Amino acid sequence: MATEIVKFPVPVAPAGPAVARLVVTDFRSYETARFETAPIPVVLTGPNGAGKTNLLEAVSFLAPGRGLRRTKLSEIDRRGGNSPWALSIRLTTDDGIVEIGTGRDGQSDSGERRIVRIDGTTVKSQAELARLTSMIWLTPQMDRLFTERSSARRQFLDRLVFGFDPEHASQLSAYEKAMRERLKLLRDGGGDSTWLSALEDSMAAHGIAIAAARGETVARLDHACSTTTGAFPQARLALEGEVDGWLRDMPALAAEEKLSARLQQQRRIDADSGTTTFGPHRADLIVQHVGNGMPASLCSTGEQKALLLGILLAQARLLAAHRGNPPIILLDEVAAHLDAERRAALFDEIIALNTQAWMTGTDAALFAELRGAAQFLTVADARISHG
Repeated sequence: MATEIVKFPVPVAPAGPAVARLVVTDFRSYETARFETAPIPVVLTGPNGAGKTNLLEAVSFLAPGRGLRRTKLSEIDRRGGNSPWALSIRLTTDDGIVEIGTGRDGQSDSGERRIVRIDGTTVKSQAELARLTSMIWLTPQMDRLFTERSSARRQFLDRLVFGFDPEHASQLSAYEKAMRERLKLLRDGGGDSTWLSALEDSMAAHGIAIAAARGETVARLDHACSTTTGAFPQARLALEGEVDGWLRDMPALAAEEKLSARLQQQRRIDADSGTTTFGPHRADLIVQHVGNGMPASLCSTGEQKALLLGILLAQARLLAAHRGNPPIILLDEVAAHLDAERRAALFDEIIALNTQAWMTGTDAALFAELRGAAQFLTVADARISHG
């Protein structure tokens, strides 16, 4: 469905970057949609299946990676569409307006390559996006974060690291590429040992940088979460993994040499198992509820959600202090699962951060406390109107 442009008056600018205009083409349920937003919180309401989360997903592509749903890029194309999905985002920043274009490259061999253009110029790395703005999000699928496999928590943590270290995305990409190439050589019989050593050295260099960035972010968050007071429970955070332990006991260079040697020792095991059995890609984020001393995985569903929100809000405050401006926050169907006290506390935090938070819900009444401080949009059948 095509959507006419929706405009809003622009109030006092927020403390950080904000989306001023969003244009989507052949994106999920939208044939095309174009609307402008003010630099204040945005509330999207409408029935389930109306297209609210699709708009949040579009905004999430301001961050490096595959968006808040983490699906294949080709799965985002509108069914029956004539072209790969594309987004155009006008971002207001302290340095002025930035025009960002991104979408799936339909000409790539895999069909899973994402193109990013900033002010009309194609950039080599998505890390350039992390330099423009930081972003955090919470979706219903993340409610199971503390009980899922460790890979989900690593991905969650890595997104938090992006806000402090824009190069983290590039480090992850380089590590994973070297890991895939090494594993292919091992599966094919080993190949050139010199090339294997070079790949292991590359994995070690990038892997230690990844572990160090994660460790620094976890330390910051642990302090922020364990010392805050309010409606959301205090949390203790730790990074669990052998490589992470090395960095607490030795210099980074020594840990890098040790990791390279360990990868060499693991060649036969990795070749037989068909996977890389050791490295920072095996780390886990451990979270504990300070109030009751319980691991997050054993807390009630409601307390797990509150813990997660508390961590994200602490991250938002840390980013505001670190970068000089707060992140853009995306909250999908959050308000309905909070009691009145925590819902009010969440809204107070968002207003205090002076950030553009995007929130979705089926019931506009749950956001009544934000009337006058946020802009309300109604979404129905992939059409957007004033709320």
